[in-house]
Amino acid sequence: MNCKLKTADCKLQIVAGLLLCAAPIVPAQTTTAPVVTLSEARQRAIAVDPNSVAASQRIRVAGWERRAATADLYAPRLNGSINYIRYSEPFFNFGTGSVSPNAAAASLEASYVILGAGKLGTLKSSRAALESAEANETATRFQSALFTDAAYFGVLASRELSRVAADRVKRAEEQLAMARVRVVAGEAIASDSLQLLLELNRARFALLRQDSAVVASRFQLGSLIGLPGPADAAPFDTTTLPDLPFSEEQAIAELRQRGPDVEAARAEEKRAESVLGAERERYLPALTLSATTGAYDSELFPNALKRSQLQLAMVLPFWDGGQRELAVARLQADRNVARARREERERSAGERIVQSYHGYRTARAGIALALVGVTAASETYRVQRARYGEGATTILELLEAQIALSEAEAALVQARFGARLALSQIETLLGRRVFESGDRTNR
Repeated sequence: MNCKLKTADCKLQIVAGLLLCAAPIVPAQTTTAPVVTLSEARQRAIAVDPNSVAASQRIRVAGWERRAATADLYAPRLNGSINYIRYSEPFFNFGTGSVSPNAAAASLEASYVILGAGKLGTLKSSRAALESAEANETATRFQSALFTDAAYFGVLASRELSRVAADRVKRAEEQLAMARVRVVAGEAIASDSLQLLLELNRARFALLRQDSAVVASRFQLGSLIGLPGPADAAPFDTTTLPDLPFSEEQAIAELRQRGPDVEAARAEEKRAESVLGAERERYLPALTLSATTGAYDSELFPNALKRSQLQLAMVLPFWDGGQRELAVARLQADRNVARARREERERSAGERIVQSYHGYRTARAGIALALVGVTAASETYRVQRARYGEGATTILELLEAQIALSEAEAALVQARFGARLALSQIETLLGRRVFESGDRTNR
């Protein structure tokens, strides 16, 4: 019976030796990438994000709309024309008072709408459109920053998790070497080496997978900030974040009062109301004052006869086949939808900010708990490693301690960057940075 056990142990030792001689899993090669800070990543992402670019261009267009409406309110519209005609037969040219085959005319016309045509409403709606574009640009900019923060923290977290996986590989290699010595000395059975070899292979595979995640996260960050290749995140201060400098009630009140998405919804409702008012002005009579001066001759630049006229015209819009009523009905529907969106934003302000507020506080508490977990797991692993070296514990208990330590370290990494992402969510909702002075977080 003892011979059979010895034979089995020898076979296990041979298998273990063969497996140890196998080539290790080679981690994914990472290319050199430009390093950016979080503030630089945000600025570059805003510059290339299609939504941010579209929002900034809407501000530019809305600004020109306001300038055009202001100019139309105070300045007349001017038109000038000049024409020269040659006929096949001479005719009486009233400009020169003689017969000529040529005719030339030049005119300059100025017109100003005194009343009607929705001039005041157009000016009001252009101002509201500019306010709406600015509010939407702020909301879009912070939303883009949130996506950038997520990608940036993803690079850092992946890199930290890769370090944790590398530490797991190192511990597994150390324990495997120690187990082989104990097996050779007859203090342990060969299955201990196989168990540790299995753990080493698992650790190597986890490291390979995490290295691949680092590569993918770098390419994602590079794409967001406008690079054709990967980008790396600058080292980050991983100390515990302080508590929020405002209460839950203050956060709710601030979001309802000046949150970017709430302000954007209010501005959009105001714009819809202004456009509706401009359309209703078209029911009023249109009073237009116009002046025209012209010159007539048979030469290209006429000056033989000059005439001027001044005209005051009034147009009464009685009925246009229901087109005004249809336009008003459509704009009323747009106004009602915008009002409903604004009310929904205001109602849900408490729900949205409370989720992020308590998410941040929970994440901060998770960091403290994760730190305790790492300390406890490190001590447990140290004790189990010492006990296994003395033959006072089994290999399964040592493996359990190794795995628990790696999981605790990974949980700490996720808790730290989860808290920072929760802070970014709060800043996106409020439209401002929470910690501006004394900033040590590479923000």
